[in-house]
Amino acid sequence: MTIVIRPYEAADWAEICRIHDAARLDELRGAGLLEAYLDLEATFENEGLFDDEVWVAEADGRVAGFIAGSSGEITWAYVDPALYRRGVGRALLQHMLDRATGPVELEVLAGNSARAFYEALGFVLETTTTGKLAGNEAFQATGHTLVWRPAGESA
Repeated sequence: MTIVIRPYEAADWAEICRIHDAARLDELRGAGLLEAYLDLEATFENEGLFDDEVWVAEADGRVAGFIAGSSGEITWAYVDPALYRRGVGRALLQHMLDRATGPVELEVLAGNSARAFYEALGFVLETTTTGKLAGNEAFQATGHTLVWRPAGESA
């Protein structure tokens, strides 16, 4: 499988919605928050999907995942569930880390299996907080802030 990372284009919208909506169910299931599910169409604006750069992974020419953020923060990262554990998430994350100018922070819900993936790539737990679930503030959630630091940089 060949994975290419490229900038998001408006023509990708339907595919990133499909990917987000399927993967978000897995994310919320792990956190015990399935009843908090909202699709991307309902949340992207309020959660600022396009406030920073958005990148798309193509696997063999098909949209396979997306990631958004800045040089210091990853705000969105979703992979098509049919392609979990095939290198798509790693390619997206590595793309962001290669662009980093210092530490990179992200948040992951407690119970989300993606935490182990991020930690395997060098992210470490910084803090754990409980508060309103981003995107559906009617629900409480616990989240972990993980931080990656470039080699040689200490906390």
